[in-house]
Amino acid sequence: MEFEMLTDLSPGDQLLRRELHQRFGGRQQGGIGPSSKAKVVMFFTAPAVGQQHGYYDGWDSDRLFHYVGEGQRGDQQLTQGNKSILNHRRDGRSLEGFRSEGTTVTYLGEFELVGYYFTDAHETGDPDSLRQVVVFKMRPLNKVPVDLPQLPVSPAAEPRAERVPVEEQHTERAHVSPDREPYEFERREATLVHRYQQHLVRHGHDVSRLRLIPPGETSPLYSDLWDETTRELVEAKGTVTRQQIRLAVGQLLDYQRFANAESLALLVPTRPRDDLLAYLDAVGIKVVYPDGHDWVRLTHAKAAGA
Repeated sequence: MEFEMLTDLSPGDQLLRRELHQRFGGRQQGGIGPSSKAKVVMFFTAPAVGQQHGYYDGWDSDRLFHYVGEGQRGDQQLTQGNKSILNHRRDGRSLEGFRSEGTTVTYLGEFELVGYYFTDAHETGDPDSLRQVVVFKMRPLNKVPVDLPQLPVSPAAEPRAERVPVEEQHTERAHVSPDREPYEFERREATLVHRYQQHLVRHGHDVSRLRLIPPGETSPLYSDLWDETTRELVEAKGTVTRQQIRLAVGQLLDYQRFANAESLALLVPTRPRDDLLAYLDAVGIKVVYPDGHDWVRLTHAKAAGA
């Protein structure tokens, strides 16, 4: 199908965004601008700004460009500008890309939509609120004239698991909310993990973390600890509230799908109350907590009978 492209504009050309819209129509704000003057849908990427907020536009390993859709609050929907990208071929519109830098845009050329998927990102200006965003996969139809970033993680059909060092920046939240400062309970978790890691290493264990990437996802999951010696997955929480323990259970069960673990353990600062120990026993998760300079490890039988 032949589309009407942007006339008198070549890949690499730079112009003010307001001039672009004066010539070709489309919205002067936002990331996606379907035009009423020409049969085109324009999209605008600003990688340097977006990555500060957990938005990762960039190339994957197959040289497809992944572009996060529009919508700053709540889960993104396939409506408005997102719908115009989704249906650009059906509507007889070409898909035209631009890189934004301040008030200036650089024309990247024409793209075509290959597919889309959903992933997590935080709301603009609110790193504490996660929501679901749509990501479009686009194929360039010409040589793109400027450098655009690579995705931190390219989605793949099969799950991936690898060991990584025990470092604070290896967190799921750091990937989707890189500009958020850690909370106090997260700092307590980090301290607890460090202490337990040292304890395990002193006893000759080989300890790291696991970086897990589910199939089709671009956001990695990170276990708090992985004990290679015993093949145990460990998730830490800085408090023993029911909410945090239920969260830990969900994380461990999620990680377990992609790790060949022989046991699961919850690392906490104090002994949980009896009902929560019974809950952990019911789902097959051990409990570890410090007792002075020693560590208490509750197996299922001990937890149930304590």
